[in-house]
Formats: sequence, C-alpha cells, structure tokens
Amino acid sequence: MTQLTTMEKLGVLADAAKYDASCASSGTSKRDSRNGKGIGSTEGSGICHAYAPDGRCISLLKILLTNHCIFDCHYCINRKSSNVRRARFSPQEVADLTLSFYRRNYIEGLFLSSGIIKSSSHTMEQMIEAARILREEHQFRGYIHLKTIPEADPELVRRAGLFADRVSINVELPTVAGLTRLAPDKSVPVIEGAMNVIQDAIVETRDAKRHFRNAPKFAPAGQSTQMIIGADAASDADIITRSSGLYGRFGLRRVYYSAFSPIPDASAVLPLKRPPLMREHRLYQSDWLMRFYGYRADEVNAAADPGGMLPLDIDPKLAFALKFRDRFPVDVNRAARETLLRVPGLGVRAVNAILSARRLRLLRLEDIARLTVSLIKVRPFIIAADWRPVMLADRADLRSVVAPRGGEQLELFGA
Repeated sequence: MTQLTTMEKLGVLADAAKYDASCASSGTSKRDSRNGKGIGSTEGSGICHAYAPDGRCISLLKILLTNHCIFDCHYCINRKSSNVRRARFSPQEVADLTLSFYRRNYIEGLFLSSGIIKSSSHTMEQMIEAARILREEHQFRGYIHLKTIPEADPELVRRAGLFADRVSINVELPTVAGLTRLAPDKSVPVIEGAMNVIQDAIVETRDAKRHFRNAPKFAPAGQSTQMIIGADAASDADIITRSSGLYGRFGLRRVYYSAFSPIPDASAVLPLKRPPLMREHRLYQSDWLMRFYGYRADEVNAAADPGGMLPLDIDPKLAFALKFRDRFPVDVNRAARETLLRVPGLGVRAVNAILSARRLRLLRLEDIARLTVSLIKVRPFIIAADWRPVMLADRADLRSVVAPRGGEQLELFGA
C-alpha cells in the first residue's frame, strides 16, 4: 500500500472530520504566551474566530487522528464497512501540524477526534498523547478540544480533561431505539457513564480550586455533545426533551445538532433525503430558549404540532406566543423580566434595555421600535404608554401578519 504524505493524510482526515459540528472554542480559560513562556493563546491578537455560513466554527485545526474504525455505525462515513480512503496520523504528527498551522496564524487551536483503531482505550491513549506533547513538550497555551471515546477506560477519559480545554462525547442519536438500530456497537448507558465521569471530575476540580490555588485544571470549558438530526424517526419534541435532560444531568455547555447528510454507499436503513437545514436551525433556537430565555422543555414542545415537529416557517418563540395568545399582550412598562423574554422579537439585550429605560420614564412604541429589527412581530404582543393592540391581538390571521416574509430557505448543498 502506498505511503501517504502528511499533506495527503491531512486532506483525508480533515475532510472526514467535517461532519462533527461541536467544535466551538468559547468558554475556555484565558491563557496566552505574551510573557515569553510557551506558545499559542486562546485569546488576544492574531486569534480569529471564523464561522461557516451554517454556524460551524472553522478557526481550529479540525482533524481525525484516523478514519479507520472497528465500529460499523450506519450513518458514519468512516464506518468499518465504508469504502473510503483511509489514513492515520501519529500523535507527533498531530502536534507538529498544530504548531505549524498556529505559527502561520491559520488557527487558534486543535479539535481532535478519531475513528476507533485496535480498541477504544488504545485510540484514547493516542489522542491524549498528542495533547500531552503539545502541552508538556511545547508549552502550547492554545485551545484543545478532545472528542473522547465513551468505551475507553474511565481513567483515560479523566486524563483527557487534564490536557484539553473542552471534552465532548457524542450521544449520537436522540433516542435509545435510534442508537440501537443505527449504531449497534454503542450503548446509551456507556455513553452516559462516560459523561458522568467527566461531570464528576469537573465538579471535583472546581471544589479543589476553592481550597488549593495550584489544583490542576480539568476541562475548563466544560463538556459538550452532539446529536444527528433526521437519521432516525425522532421528533423535535423527542430531541428537545433529550437535550433538556442532558443539560440537567451532566451540566453540559452545549448540545450541538447536526442535520443528517446522506453518505456514499449508505445503508438501506437510512433515509434517502437529508432533513431541511431549517429544522436544525429551529432546534438551535429552541435550545437557546431553554438556556437563555427560561423556557422549560415542555413549554418549547408545546409550540410543536401534534406530531412533535416544530414549524419551519416561524421560530419556536413566535409559535409559542401564537399558541398561547391568552398570555399576551404584556405591558412593557410593568411586566417582569421573565414575561418580557417571552415576547416575540425581543431578545435578552432588548429586555435588559427596557428594564433600564423604564426606571426613568414610561416607554412608548417608538422606544421599543429602536430595540428590535421587527416591530411588526412585536406589536401584537405588547402594551406601551401609547399603544394597545386591541383588535390586532385577536385577529384570526395573526400568524400571516407576523410571520417573516421571504421565500423558501436555500439548501446548503442543493444544485
């Protein structure tokens, strides 16, 4: 077999890593090398956070250690039975590439995942070694995200967090039935067990930092996970409920959603068509409502149709308001912050601005107009000093009035 060059390996393994969406680098601890010690930084001059049009972070060197795999997950392009070109980096090659790209100011850090070679523990050891070389031998102060392997020895999962800013374990699919059907080598109890190991280590480290100044850091940017959307029959309500549970049980920083994309030589059990990208977008909006707007999972799910699917033509916050019109309009001069956050068209910044401004004077509709990009959406749901929606709030066709104008969303990979 022909030996691949480093650049050929990079072409194969960077392309193979593109399906993983959970590579944002926010939330890490502040480290830099401006004092002359070490190399790299997680902030400061020369660091550029670039994002693709669909929201995926592209400011990291995002690669697989290898796309060889002993598992045969139906949805994975790198599965054992897939006919793809294979490649493999050594830990030293990963470290050298990271340093080379960083010195050229192409990246701010490393996102490293992998297929499974020999065994889960062996693969995890190789990934940890790459991070260790960077941290200990080169004093690399930049960002490192390790995609840990739940089937690996728990002690290895713990060790990964000592070198990485963020660690993540993919739950893969929203339901047990979906995982059993499409990833027979994986197990929900094993995945959640590994997530629990990480959460315990984060809590222990946080407690140790209160008592010992020099206690080692463990995954300061926390842990995250990813779900594939549209590969199984899970509804949006199933996904939202699952995400809410993961946030509550494991203290996750983020749940990422990745719309299923058909792959070459796909298994017959997979759908032939990808879900609309707007579905992924609506799930991210729902996730945002739970994390920053105080919505419970059951409240977000109440905005879905009887089949548990969120509407694609309007955002879930607007869908909730239209479904529960008896809770509106709300008085912007009197309503509590939690109530104002439920108003379609008002974001967190706008609500904070309203709370500050109304201490000084009564707010009029023109004041609210300065805080939102869509006053048409806001008007039916608020009362101001000079405004009451009256008949507007009770219109039978209110949805058509407040729904955004425009055509169908373009497909990212469409012809």
